[in-house]
Amino acid sequence: MSLMQEAPADRRSLWADIRSSLHGTTRDFTTGSLRRAIVILSIPMVLEMLMESIFEVADIFFVAKLGADAVTAVGISASLLIIIFAIGMGFAMAATALVARRIGEKDPEEAAKAAFQAILAGVAVSIPLAIVGIIYAADLLRLMGASESVVEIGTMYCAIMIGSNGTILLLFLINAAFRGAGDAAVAMRALWIANLLNIALDPLLIFGLGPFPEMGVTGAAVASAIGRGLGVVYQVVMLLRGSGHLRLQARHLRVDPETMKQMLGIAWPGVIQYLVGTASWLVMIRFLAWFGSNAVAGYTIALRVLIFVLLPSWGMSNAAATLVGQNLGAGKPDRAERAVWITSLANAAFLALITVVCLLFTRPLILVFTDDPAVVAYGVECLRIISLSYIFFAFGMITVQAFNGAGDTVTPTWINLIAYWLFQVPLAYLLARPWGYDATGIFIAITAAQVAIAVLGVLWFRRGRWKLQAV
Repeated sequence: MSLMQEAPADRRSLWADIRSSLHGTTRDFTTGSLRRAIVILSIPMVLEMLMESIFEVADIFFVAKLGADAVTAVGISASLLIIIFAIGMGFAMAATALVARRIGEKDPEEAAKAAFQAILAGVAVSIPLAIVGIIYAADLLRLMGASESVVEIGTMYCAIMIGSNGTILLLFLINAAFRGAGDAAVAMRALWIANLLNIALDPLLIFGLGPFPEMGVTGAAVASAIGRGLGVVYQVVMLLRGSGHLRLQARHLRVDPETMKQMLGIAWPGVIQYLVGTASWLVMIRFLAWFGSNAVAGYTIALRVLIFVLLPSWGMSNAAATLVGQNLGAGKPDRAERAVWITSLANAAFLALITVVCLLFTRPLILVFTDDPAVVAYGVECLRIISLSYIFFAFGMITVQAFNGAGDTVTPTWINLIAYWLFQVPLAYLLARPWGYDATGIFIAITAAQVAIAVLGVLWFRRGRWKLQAV
């Protein structure tokens, strides 16, 4: 019986479950209706990612008022931050997999241990990254092909963003632990706090409104650091108070060698997985720099629009990862598999609708951020081409996250290696330079790589080896 066919009492129960999911729920996701479990988990996760989407758009909206060089500085700095995101995502996968598996086994004590090991790992990694970013910000921008005018505008922005990477990593890791435990509402609220404050501070610090100093693009970095920092404070408070399924107590606040070993065993291929993927995006930025700041700025704006519509889909994929981990822990691999296919189809339907919207309103979407004709031209072309791969994104992101939720971070690494480095990077180079398609060729290669990821993800997922993954 589908959700639409449920009896009135069931519908009332469903709405009650949805309300409780936004406040926090102690529901057991290894039993009962799978569709209902997906809805209850997905709603706060989608809203969490929606808030991140709004921030991405708002941030570039304000920075775009400062000109193409400012947008380029943010775009290149963001491409450098992708490496930090890769590290954070690798450890976040491990945190989600371990916490979800322990919750599925009905062992909250071990789940709490895993959560704290993730926090320790994030702090340890953030310190050397911060030092490098603060000292070598200008050199990193030049390495990525930034002009001297971009380096002058963006050095402080880059230094602050990388220097405060600890807040980025901890937001990733602690929210991953909350999601793995099924406490998606807490993760949602943490990101809403961080990003709403960020959005509020952006215009004040960028343009110097009221008593605030005019800091230009540097103000955007300061706003991000403050917002994320307070988001982390909220996370820590909720961990210590108890979030429903997960609570840290004094006995958990120590290094646990066995749990840390498990964490690192899952995390390191996860880090490589995302580095393989995100490093290829660095190459795309480097290739686009051949065609000047307008090409990079147009791509940066289009990418923020793409992120805006894709991040809610990431919320659904995170729900699938949680369900896979918890149901494998409960000894129910077939239920875990059904959850993935149901979520994939729902995600594909959503992104099919978004594809139509993006194709019909491409230019108005880009014009929201800039009216520079050269930047608009690149942005429109990029958005139109890459939006054609949205439906493939749906299946690719869900199956890859399902592997990660099972604790199998090696298979997605191979998928990324093949799709990005053996396919996207050489194709982008050939199309852009020898075959003369310039920036258009790079956009085509990015789209083709997403199709390859979807095909590989579905084929490998159907083999079912992930069901045997030990965590």
